[in-house]
Amino acid sequence: MAAAEKIRVAVVDDEPLARTNLRLLLQQHPEVVLVSECGSGVEALREIPRKKPEIVFLDVQMPECDGFDVLERLGSHLPPALVFVTAYDQYALRAFEAGALDYLLKPFDNTRFERALHRAKEHVGARKASPAKPERVAIKNAGEVLFLPIADIDWIEAADYYVSLHVGAHTHLLRRTMADVESELDESRFCRIHRSAIVNLARVKRLDAAADGGMEVLLTTGVKLRLSRRYRKEFQNRLKL
Repeated sequence: MAAAEKIRVAVVDDEPLARTNLRLLLQQHPEVVLVSECGSGVEALREIPRKKPEIVFLDVQMPECDGFDVLERLGSHLPPALVFVTAYDQYALRAFEAGALDYLLKPFDNTRFERALHRAKEHVGARKASPAKPERVAIKNAGEVLFLPIADIDWIEAADYYVSLHVGAHTHLLRRTMADVESELDESRFCRIHRSAIVNLARVKRLDAAADGGMEVLLTTGVKLRLSRRYRKEFQNRLKL
């Protein structure tokens, strides 16, 4: 199998022995190639977007930035197949809720690893046959990871180094930039109306004239947002006005 056809794999674990163990197991499979070996969650956030692995073996408990932090902050760079690797079984439910394909509990034997890798390779193959656009966003809150359907978002607001996702009466903070989030949205469903606001076009009720001659966007939720002159033409085009 040519190098370009090999399945790219990354290993993220703060324990050198654990990384070595996974590396040796992966070396027995010529159809995969280890493209990145990270010793921390912070390093993984640098390496995964750059190396674009298709399978990631991810430790849960790591200092500074744990496995769930990595998931939340990767955004559109989430790998197609994610396998959690940890010595603690209490994270299993959260791992699967966060989209993990499998959960390797340390210490695991070769047979258990082979089963996890086989499942991950099959999943990657299926994704390549029919690529799908991400429809959910991962949000870490109170020690949990919530996977929020993007279609449920009413509007998005810039908030310093975060963005606020407004869903009905609820607001969720996401540690991402406005530009980063905007690049992942379906242009037919979302539109920027201000440097600090993006709206779900399905939630737009009407346009109102403001007292100063500008325009305001009224959402079905009752929220009224300023429509910037800079984005007015694009917004009107999206609404076919």
